[in-house]
Amino acid sequence: MNDIAPVISVLGVGRVGSVLARAAVEAGYQVNAAASGGPADLELITSIVMPGAEPMWAADAVAAADIVVLALPLHRFATLDPTWFAGKIVVDAMNYWEPIDGRQEFFERDGLSSSEIVQQHLVSAAVVKTFNHLGYHQIEEDRRPAGAPDRRALGIAGDDAEALDLVTTFVDRIGFDPVVLGSLREGRSFQPGEPVFGTPLGRAEFTALVAQPAAA
Repeated sequence: MNDIAPVISVLGVGRVGSVLARAAVEAGYQVNAAASGGPADLELITSIVMPGAEPMWAADAVAAADIVVLALPLHRFATLDPTWFAGKIVVDAMNYWEPIDGRQEFFERDGLSSSEIVQQHLVSAAVVKTFNHLGYHQIEEDRRPAGAPDRRALGIAGDDAEALDLVTTFVDRIGFDPVVLGSLREGRSFQPGEPVFGTPLGRAEFTALVAQPAAA
């Protein structure tokens, strides 16, 4: 790992990806950004929307990263090469929400949450679910320094202890109170339709709500 701070690579430069890349740069991280095109296609958008982020080819961005943030359109996820992600910490900031995404057969697996399916596909990576239960505008507007009385909670779920530790620090540095759940499966409580989804909450309220059984 980087001795100062992990290198962050964001895949996807839509609203969520752009906000997360900008927040990571402002928090002092080295940040790479990638999308379906090459670096030349991204130079303008990175310079304007996320200044300080380095545009790269997706495969190169993953190779350079300690933490890869997935903020892709959901239908593109299945096209990713799992071998790129071997040994990487992967933050899943995506959601499977049929009214928005349409029916995605790849994510229709009985009994599994969308992030568990991401983990199955990226079998050699350590997947951590976070950033998915707040909208991009809330991630942009609700960041606060540690100790601020109106600081918002952000849920984090994963199965790998080292990955959870690094992502917890990342979430805290960006400006949210991290609330760590015990497993990736427990990240179901962050999904669309659950009480915390789309609702900015403080740590105590958030913790109480995610303690309730998830709907699916």
